[in-house]
Amino acid sequence: MEKPQVLGIDLGGTAIKLGRFLEDGTCLQSLSLPTPQPALPIAVFKALIQGIHLLKTEHCIAIGIGTPGPSDKTGRIAKLAINLPEWVNIPLADWVEKETGLPTTLSNDANCAGLGEAWLGAGRRFQNFILLTLGTGVGGAVFLNGELFTGLQGAGGELGLISINFDGPICNSGNRGSLEQYVSLQGIRRETGKEGLELAELAEKGDPEALAFWEHYGQLLGVGIANLVYILTPEAVILGGGLSASAKFFLPAMVTELNQRVLEPSRESLAIAVAELGNDAGMLGAAKLAWQMVKSWDLKLPQ
Repeated sequence: MEKPQVLGIDLGGTAIKLGRFLEDGTCLQSLSLPTPQPALPIAVFKALIQGIHLLKTEHCIAIGIGTPGPSDKTGRIAKLAINLPEWVNIPLADWVEKETGLPTTLSNDANCAGLGEAWLGAGRRFQNFILLTLGTGVGGAVFLNGELFTGLQGAGGELGLISINFDGPICNSGNRGSLEQYVSLQGIRRETGKEGLELAELAEKGDPEALAFWEHYGQLLGVGIANLVYILTPEAVILGGGLSASAKFFLPAMVTELNQRVLEPSRESLAIAVAELGNDAGMLGAAKLAWQMVKSWDLKLPQ
């Protein structure tokens, strides 16, 4: 007898990644589709449904979706995606359930990445940690006593939107000088006119300007993380997202900045780690979200 399966979906601004997972996290099949541009809600929904129909089987029992912004506390509504047009209070779980007949739940994509890392990645060794996803934007997830913290209304843990410069560049959130404006891909493009991958390749070749850029990047990231460490005093800070692949170029400066800015009692035994699941973290975490929903039904699943 085939075991029950869920779909885990990472809905991003450039790609929609989908996987079919067993309860132990085994991925049976996955695929990636380009996100329609402009990424308007109905267009994205249609692409999402196309991917679901390509992947799901009769053994699929639920769907988990990570969306680029906070969901409501019930996991039904995509409340806001500041980097996608017209994504305000979109009842995405209802839409997907109506089209597929499968129970569906949502969470912030960085929260899903955190769930994935806590389950089978770099976070599994810690009960209290923060994850920063360094990509097109900067997302965050907070784990306290082994549980994902999402705040009273489900929108907690937006770590990339803290301000490190009160008079800095305007963020789509309405904030100024947010961490996202300095250490995201969009911030890098604005400051240098180059892509993160290009700067990493140059640094690999020993280019002085690229190496200086990554050192400054690490300092800025250290400033933001210092604020978070003072508030949460986590066991670990985990860095994920595409830019984390360049960690060897910026980690030394980041750690130096942290040590200079944070009192020793607040950073005692603090571990700095790079996420282990790569681009699969969000998809895997969305699957974990679906399995958590399934377990909340308190049903005996066939083995």
